[in-house]
Amino acid sequence: MTGTLRRTVTAIAAALCAAAAAALPGAAPAQAAPPPYPAKAEAQWIDRDTVVWKGAPDPAGGTLQLESGPDGDRRLRLAPGTLTPAERAEYPHLKDFPAFTVDPRDRAAAASALRDRLVATRRAADGSLRESTGVQIPGVLDDLYAAASRARLGPVFDHGRPTLAVWAPTARTVALELDGRTVPMTRDDRTGVWSVRGERGWTGQPYRYAVTVFAPAAGQTVTHKATDPYATGLTADSAYSLVTDLADPRLAPKGWDRLKKPAAVPLRDARIQELHIRDFSIADRTSKHPGQYLAFTDRSSDGMRHLRKLASTGTSHVHLLPAFDLGTIPEKRADQAAPDCDLAAYPPDSEKQQECVAKTAGKDAYNWGYDPLHYTVPEGSYASDPDGPARTREFRGMVQGLDGAGLRTVMDVVYNHTVASGQDPKSVLDRIVPGYYHRLLDDGTVATSTCCANTAPEHTMMGKLVVDSIVTWAKEYKVDGFRFDLMGHHPKANILAVRKALDALTVRKDGVDGKSVVLYGEGWNFGEVANDARFVQATQRNMAGTGIATFDDRARDAVRGGGPFDADPRVQGFASGLFTDPNTSPANGTRDEQKARLLHYQDLIKVGLTGGLADYTFTDSSGRTVKGSQVDYNGAPAGYAAAPGDALAYADAHDNETLYDALAFKLPQGTKAADRARMQVLAMATATLSQGPALSQAGSDLLRSKSLDRNSFDSGDWFNALHWNCADGNGFGRGLPPAADNKDKWTYARTLLADPALRPGCDAITAASAAYRDLTRIRATEPDFGLATTGEVQRALSFPLSGAGETPGVITMRLGRLVVVLNATPEQQRQTVPAAAGAPYALHPVQARGADPVVRTSSYDAKTGAFTVPARTVAVFTRG
Repeated sequence: MTGTLRRTVTAIAAALCAAAAAALPGAAPAQAAPPPYPAKAEAQWIDRDTVVWKGAPDPAGGTLQLESGPDGDRRLRLAPGTLTPAERAEYPHLKDFPAFTVDPRDRAAAASALRDRLVATRRAADGSLRESTGVQIPGVLDDLYAAASRARLGPVFDHGRPTLAVWAPTARTVALELDGRTVPMTRDDRTGVWSVRGERGWTGQPYRYAVTVFAPAAGQTVTHKATDPYATGLTADSAYSLVTDLADPRLAPKGWDRLKKPAAVPLRDARIQELHIRDFSIADRTSKHPGQYLAFTDRSSDGMRHLRKLASTGTSHVHLLPAFDLGTIPEKRADQAAPDCDLAAYPPDSEKQQECVAKTAGKDAYNWGYDPLHYTVPEGSYASDPDGPARTREFRGMVQGLDGAGLRTVMDVVYNHTVASGQDPKSVLDRIVPGYYHRLLDDGTVATSTCCANTAPEHTMMGKLVVDSIVTWAKEYKVDGFRFDLMGHHPKANILAVRKALDALTVRKDGVDGKSVVLYGEGWNFGEVANDARFVQATQRNMAGTGIATFDDRARDAVRGGGPFDADPRVQGFASGLFTDPNTSPANGTRDEQKARLLHYQDLIKVGLTGGLADYTFTDSSGRTVKGSQVDYNGAPAGYAAAPGDALAYADAHDNETLYDALAFKLPQGTKAADRARMQVLAMATATLSQGPALSQAGSDLLRSKSLDRNSFDSGDWFNALHWNCADGNGFGRGLPPAADNKDKWTYARTLLADPALRPGCDAITAASAAYRDLTRIRATEPDFGLATTGEVQRALSFPLSGAGETPGVITMRLGRLVVVLNATPEQQRQTVPAAAGAPYALHPVQARGADPVVRTSSYDAKTGAFTVPARTVAVFTRG
């Protein structure tokens, strides 16, 4: 159809719609002028009966109404009203705004009004326009099309024949563009779903939807050529969706139908390695598939050998940073830029490396991946061929390879935002149902508190997309767990719906045991949803007792020292020398201030060792009897968990500096490499030996560095790659970290990066890794580290030396038949536990026969109950 013909047809259609609308109740007077499209959308149509209008004008002899259509000639009259108790509960952030009731005579026009230009207006008695605003429509769409929550969307196959279905209730028309031809689709008025049943030959064909819809961001009706939000396959660079049957055996690696999973463990016993797919192998010279999914099938590579070592000593899961379709990496290798400098030739403290990396950062093959484009298709840049089904088959091969190494797979999922919204070419959801899938602020702008365009899982169909996508990954890709990015931006109800849907999956019916799938996420409380402003959030406090864990930042900060946003990165903590081995930073305060802060940090770590339990009772460092919830963490309770498994312990993750880099800033610069390695192991032990799940960034046991980069999401392979061979170093001294997020720390970084003593050799790297694996083996073989309830922890775990006289820099924990001493000081420490006197304690056999000769010098005096532990050492004793 030519452009002229299309415009003519559109004009005729608009005229017919206007004529039909004139017969409806509330039709506009003929003389009324159409309002210009408003810049803001301060009216919110929350259900078929009710509109809330922030700052609504007084009609003052005129009228208020919703106006629909190109000329605003279809009207739904508004009368002052109030929110019902149910509406106030569902929309707490709107409770103080004026509410209006849609005239009952006009409600039948709601569905048609939503498929056109829509504004809220105040008109004078003579029909002249006095005020107008755009209208937010998610609530009324959820009300009118509630039946859509049960619809099957995307490509659905029945005996080899696909049905393609997309939810587009506000669209005027939707057509399927399939491999160069246009196929009409049929609208179901009850659900707002458009669908078409295809032929077997459609399988594997590229497609997209032509959606004609009013787009507020454009201020007019447009036809979007959009990929499928429920796509299960894509062409390169996500240009088209592919009609993909995930049950097709051609999309499965050999042996997929006979896949044997490692034994499942309860979430409270999970020990997790967090890993980026490209980091894992891009610098591994022994890998046959560097940077790809298939690297996890290279059994003899250094990386896979190391993962098997970790699995053999207690690591249960590998957590993969985002692996769904991303919006920020060119998928074709020919399109991927690379730095054109000899990066290795520059000095270790040079600005040149980061300068060169930054020039290609937006076009290279690297990104962490928190930029979702399509939620339920594997990312193409990690496949051998991004065009076609290789990404599906090879992602499954990766899961299979990890299973073969004894490790279950966790996916990092990012349903809280999209890479774009509005008219952006990378906007998928918003070009199909404009204004629905994203969370809008009171003025109608898209909220961006997450970094990007926030989605709104509180809306029925966005919440459904989250659940449906997760179930697909679990069922079709046999993913064993999910980590929710910024989970606090989800409603608690949405995450519980995910849990319910997973629990319904069975081996007999679905090929997977959904109840064994673990869930955890970032329960941070911030942004427009903070403090349950719009719904009950999936935050740390609110998720307690659900069996879904949240990251516990309390002990993390106490172990490392300070916080991730300190102006001076040298603020010390328990494992970085606070008070016991001070550096020169004035930010640490006086000696008395350091001691007081260290003892409080020790209380935070004790709470962390219990699993972050709110109701666990102990004696704090001041001598008071307190619950975990009564220990202060920056004005919030340190303990918030109802049971072990609610809080996930960690000392480092991909965000912020690696643990080694944090300690590089914080430990005195003259600290020897062997001692840095010991402090690294001690820091990791606070998470490894805690109740509940624990996570470690991959490579931390190998003293991994990113050359002091605190935010390496777009810093390329040079700063991010893992080095499995200690002869290649640990990544420290690869130049000053990228200026965008680190320049304010360069003053501190230059001296450190130039110091060859901070670039550890093989002795320190291998010693740290072996000592860490000894601790994970102890954790995996001692059942008292995996207690199930607060009561069990209260009975079995204690801190016998906690109180006003406890030793700064030392924590002593009794756990069943074990005694654990964490000595973070630079001196040998003797900890006397009178209640242990006479009992036959000895160093745990794993450490007694283990790789660390220093810990083997630990001793126990049965006469006095004294445990003697070397400097910078974690020692575990067991009663015979």
